[in-house]
Amino acid sequence: MATLKELASKEELFCGGHRLCAGCGIPPIMRTILKSAGAPVAVTTSTGCLEVGSTIYPYSAWRTPWIHSAFENAGATISGMEAAYTALKRKGKLPCGDKEIKFMAVGGDGGTYDIGFQALSGALERGHDFVYVCYDNGAYMNTGIQRSSATPMGSATTTSPAGSVIPGKQEYRKDLTRIVVAHGVKYVGQSSPHNWKDLAMKAEKAFAVKGPTFLNVISPCPLGWYTKSEVSMETAKVAVDTCFWPLYEVEEGVMKLNYKPKTKRPIEDWLKMQGRFKHLFKGDHTELIAKIQEGIDKDWQRLLDIDGKAIF
Repeated sequence: MATLKELASKEELFCGGHRLCAGCGIPPIMRTILKSAGAPVAVTTSTGCLEVGSTIYPYSAWRTPWIHSAFENAGATISGMEAAYTALKRKGKLPCGDKEIKFMAVGGDGGTYDIGFQALSGALERGHDFVYVCYDNGAYMNTGIQRSSATPMGSATTTSPAGSVIPGKQEYRKDLTRIVVAHGVKYVGQSSPHNWKDLAMKAEKAFAVKGPTFLNVISPCPLGWYTKSEVSMETAKVAVDTCFWPLYEVEEGVMKLNYKPKTKRPIEDWLKMQGRFKHLFKGDHTELIAKIQEGIDKDWQRLLDIDGKAIF
């Protein structure tokens, strides 16, 4: 695997000048993953922050072949791209000869956990050769900060507002990484942009596998998390240190935890960093905070119990 200096010296395939917010987690995620691909990459992105912020006509931040998919069909688009390439290569009709090309689909949590899940699940089941990257910022940030199934319990959004009756979203977030693992794909990784080494390693592994692979990456969002731009990487780190967002991978059916905090921090440390949870610390919401902590503790213990073991 490349060192940080070697990684930084590689060509930028996602360049500056885009309109994504200051402090957004998406640009470092895309830069790190594309630099780790090891081959030319053709990309499709579903409607969302990344698509809107990087491809405002007539400009583009992509130095790769790129296709815009609708909100719901990035999985179907990448399936068609990969199938066309495979067919043309088999017939000897590729303009680039036998040059190896990798394929990557990208979506936010709204376009992956929710609207695009059917297309993604179908592409995984069919076994197309591609990497799917989800940048998870925990809501439909591009369209007004509405709740998604990735929104954490207790979070205030425009469709789960915190008020005198209901203190934010009342349900636990969906565990999409676990759902993708259940598809039996060869490689699944969960990572964070604050840990470049972990993200680069997982991206390198994902692109090296023949068949569908999946990367779920937490993506700090100052706009929707109500945080300052300069603390984005710190919020990502604390999400990992509280075990809200564990770093792990499932390779050939074996689960491996990539990081175990020496001292597991309480979830309050992460919640207090973000304005979307500020209502939880006004009045008496100790039971809800305890419930959030209980869910995290349960999921973390489950991962500890299966660490190093074959799970399918």
